[in-house]
Amino acid sequence: MRLSSDIAAVVTGGASGLGKATAEKLRAEGVKVALFDRDEERGIVAAKELGATFCKVDVTSDDSVAAGFEAARKANGQERILVNCAGIGSVMKTASRSKESGEIKHFPLEIFNLTIQVNLVGTFRCVAKSAAGMLTLEPLDGGERGAMVMTASVAAEDGQIGQAAYSASKGGIVGMTLPIARDLSGEGIRINTILPGIFETPLMLGAPEKVKEALAASVPFPKRLGNPQEYASLALEMIRNPYFNGEDVRIDGAIRMGLR
Repeated sequence: MRLSSDIAAVVTGGASGLGKATAEKLRAEGVKVALFDRDEERGIVAAKELGATFCKVDVTSDDSVAAGFEAARKANGQERILVNCAGIGSVMKTASRSKESGEIKHFPLEIFNLTIQVNLVGTFRCVAKSAAGMLTLEPLDGGERGAMVMTASVAAEDGQIGQAAYSASKGGIVGMTLPIARDLSGEGIRINTILPGIFETPLMLGAPEKVKEALAASVPFPKRLGNPQEYASLALEMIRNPYFNGEDVRIDGAIRMGLR
């Protein structure tokens, strides 16, 4: 897909981190961008900085997502691009025993469900609603109507201790990539998934310096955390390249996560 001011995009989780970096690259190409995010304060600031449209959206809510797409399309027109970066993390063993008291507890099912609802169901909700909108568009040269990118994680393949919920949610995204690509292939809509490793996101940047140094040292090469712009570069290649479809691609400096 040729990126230009004639193209509109929606980026979920667009107020910060990987989403904001992707929105920035899209705006540099002239693409009209709408940012979906729950963080209204940060989203308004990011939208002003990038010259984008902000829509306060909770991806776990049908009504909120529908309202977000309605507002984005009113501002920029029907999107041909969707990039899904909205997500949350959760860490706790499936079941564990306290070393101090001996108390036994298990992973709270409400947190497991929330992780699945945000990361997996929320992603699919946005994909399905965006795809339905893309079907109303006339095809571009080559028959393409749109392109989508989903965000999983290396945890989909290398889940660590305490990551059962997170890995399940991200593994689900990987698992649905090819079926969605097949579902939409007859309409000229492509979809791919990125599996990021350890990136410099706001959550990671808040970690102690020693923790970040240890994580960087665990990356084979280059020995550092990933830059969100590197994620964004891959996302744009997936959008631009018309033969990129139905793929799950790691971007992780060749890291394979250990037990913890």
